[in-house]
Amino acid sequence: MAKRIDVKDLNIYYGRFHAVSDVSLTVLPRSVTAFIGPSGCGKSTVLRSLNRMHEVTPGARVEGAVLLDGEDIYGAAIDPVGVRRTIGMVFQRPNPFPTMSIRDNVVAGLRLQGVRNKKELAEVAERSLRGANLWNEVKDRLDKPGGGLSGGQQQRLCIARAIAVSPDVLLMDEPCSALDPISTLAIEDLVSELKKQYTIVIVTHNMQQAARVSDQTAFFNLKEQGKPGNLVEIDETEKIFSNPSQKATEDYISGRFG
Repeated sequence: MAKRIDVKDLNIYYGRFHAVSDVSLTVLPRSVTAFIGPSGCGKSTVLRSLNRMHEVTPGARVEGAVLLDGEDIYGAAIDPVGVRRTIGMVFQRPNPFPTMSIRDNVVAGLRLQGVRNKKELAEVAERSLRGANLWNEVKDRLDKPGGGLSGGQQQRLCIARAIAVSPDVLLMDEPCSALDPISTLAIEDLVSELKKQYTIVIVTHNMQQAARVSDQTAFFNLKEQGKPGNLVEIDETEKIFSNPSQKATEDYISGRFG
């Protein structure tokens, strides 16, 4: 079931470096929220903090709260691995296991959880590949290596892998930046389809993409080099692109900087 995310007074650090300051925002269930802003403003860092992926970097820590339907994912009793199962991540570059079969790529997460029933794994593989709009393209070569697919197909394979473990939220970090225009449109169509079931947050440098796929948009910026990134504003996408509240947002969207 898709879940709501509430971020409250989030500050993110890498060692002594203060990367992002005082972010508060809400992501509604079954919607797409886009994070936009210039390079280095912290949008991917905030995204990675939403499922504790940033902790993989030594010295990373947060202050503040990230609530998933009211429960703080940074609570003392919360298992980060469980968080990442509930809040899936699709990365910038497709990262299938290249020598593993297409089918095994999709169910890798379930196998890690100890699922061994072949019928169940086959059913989940088909359901997830259908969910990622990939089934018809690969159904006759499920035993072939995932690394043999095109870039766009590999990214959809990674989305199938992410949804196979039944997450509530999908995070996407520039999922189209390495893809050609046709594959990009396929992913965008898929995002619009997936939001019927999932809460989705997407980081993108492509403002037309943000305008096309998202319901609300958050604009992040840097006050100055070496200072932490911050959230300038978040609002319905239509308003952000037609009548933003902040001049910095308008300047970025109109191409005056960034």
